[in-house]
Amino acid sequence: MNDHNHLHGLNAAQKQAVETTEGPVLVLAGAGSGKTRVITHRIIHLIEKGTSPHNILAVTFTNKAAKEMRERVQNLIQEHFGASRAGIDSLPTVTTFHALGVRILRENHEVLGLRRHFVIYDRSDSNKAIKKALEQASYDPKQFEPRKMLSIISKAKGDALSRLDFMDGARSYPEQVAGEIWEHYDKTLREEHALDFDDLLLKTVNLLKSHPDVLEMYRERFKYIHIDEYQDTNKVQYEIARLLTGDVHNICVVGDVDQSIYSWRGANISNILQFEKHFPETTTIFLEENYRSTQTIIAASNDIIEKNFNRPPKKVFTNNHEGELIELYVGMNGNDEAEHIALRAKELIKSGASPSHIAVLYRTNFQSRVLEEAFLNFSVPYQLLGTKFFERREVKDALSYLRLAMNPDSTSDLARVINTPVRGIGKVTLLKLMEGRRDELKGSTREKVENFYNLMDDIAQAAREQPLSETFKFILKRTGIEEMLKKDGEEGLERIENLRELVTLAARYDELESEDAIEAVLEEAALQSDQDEIKAKEEQDAVRLMTVHSAKGLEFPYVFITGLEEGLFPHERLSADKIDEEEERRLFYVALTRAEKKVFLSFAHIRTIFGSQRINAPSQFIGDIREELLEHANPGGDGTGYETTVYLD
Repeated sequence: MNDHNHLHGLNAAQKQAVETTEGPVLVLAGAGSGKTRVITHRIIHLIEKGTSPHNILAVTFTNKAAKEMRERVQNLIQEHFGASRAGIDSLPTVTTFHALGVRILRENHEVLGLRRHFVIYDRSDSNKAIKKALEQASYDPKQFEPRKMLSIISKAKGDALSRLDFMDGARSYPEQVAGEIWEHYDKTLREEHALDFDDLLLKTVNLLKSHPDVLEMYRERFKYIHIDEYQDTNKVQYEIARLLTGDVHNICVVGDVDQSIYSWRGANISNILQFEKHFPETTTIFLEENYRSTQTIIAASNDIIEKNFNRPPKKVFTNNHEGELIELYVGMNGNDEAEHIALRAKELIKSGASPSHIAVLYRTNFQSRVLEEAFLNFSVPYQLLGTKFFERREVKDALSYLRLAMNPDSTSDLARVINTPVRGIGKVTLLKLMEGRRDELKGSTREKVENFYNLMDDIAQAAREQPLSETFKFILKRTGIEEMLKKDGEEGLERIENLRELVTLAARYDELESEDAIEAVLEEAALQSDQDEIKAKEEQDAVRLMTVHSAKGLEFPYVFITGLEEGLFPHERLSADKIDEEEERRLFYVALTRAEKKVFLSFAHIRTIFGSQRINAPSQFIGDIREELLEHANPGGDGTGYETTVYLD
């Protein structure tokens, strides 16, 4: 098939990015400029030129983005190679960094002395283990907050540092403490045959560096590498990319410096800014045409981002129509602002907008409460990106049963489920089991424990012999969880519904071999991110309420950006870290460019924060947008509040 119809409909810059297949390629893509399209069509172009799909790797950040990209690639293969699909022996690998790490580590588990079924700790598992490590090192978890300690260790691992290297460079006392407890934490992970999120990447780098034969095997396998959202990579992700590309450098990265908003997670903007230095002979291509937003929205977002210095010059443009002006509302207080937003959303819905086409974005999580209240009061359907499905207690219990059945050494799972439901096995007995002293148990205690382990053997057997969805049904019945929740009134029934949703989700993997299905569901649970959390069950037609960070990569016809006050957005950090003004500006740019048709900005003169009222100045970002792009929603006056009387209680 040689008619190149996979290039139809691409603009000149997109076409250049698709056709430049050899050597390093840097695609600097503005918001809404079709970057996923470039990667998917580039993959098809490579296959058409004779590259085996098996030799193509594409990496992105969230499961949701990887799933969408995978589906698009499969559809394009179907479309372009149709009946001749027989010649296509495999599919490209489209995955996230963490899932790629899991795959490489599982394939080489023996080299690493790991079990194939190693446990993946999620954040709450890690927090518990850190708390334990603090106690073992005789520190008070109240003085050294486990979450903070985990964050220090996590950042160090993301910077590709070993514990000893980190200890050498530790400057502050909390860093020294973190270095000390890291040792205890690692010991717990080793004992449990577990890895945490950061290990999935760090251990992959260490494996590739210390085993040239393994590295060579992956270089042979992945001859063409694509990385999406390259501005979000950290040091360890850059190392994985650098190692896999070897000397050939067939690497294509796509990213937007202006959307780099994750430095607090360890993302390193210099990876994209210095790409041409890291990979000499780079071809740099700018995608500047936006297909998503109106001219008004693009003009405002250019006004904002041009004030940043740390960026390659790029001017996004669009051939879309001019569109509506950006609406600005000034609330008297936080409640007034929230009510205005709820009512405005209600008007949009009344005039034909679908509720799920509306997003309300805020800078920090605490802002959601007053918005939720207003949406409830005015009966506007909404969905908050809140507790993730896999973080719900009952879901974690069911997954723990499965993990423990497959990996009897996982003491964290043992501690979680041994008395869920209650079996009368006390703490002393649990401690003996965790210390491997099961043979010391006597009488009825011994009997209870034997019954429990028989149950675990039954689950393990069911898991090996049945489809995964049947295994979960078996767990719910045989463990007594379902029975226990039935006695728990309304809340119990809601939890049972969540468990039934887990069975539905597991059915997706029923076609796989049992071991692969188990790995897939445990991996999905461990690698879930907040965007992935808009699940089928929850795909209600409702207004989305979320932080700007959670909204990255999404798009909506109507977007409300709230709390535009100095100190709130741009945000003043509570810690000693200095505010990163350029990153705050990039965050506002991301918020604006989520919108297709219309943007609504708002702030409140007075906001109650931490129990006390604060009088606010409007965010500098409002002043950075040209006046002719704005319209004021307040009756009378221009609504900016610069000359408005401020009323105090």
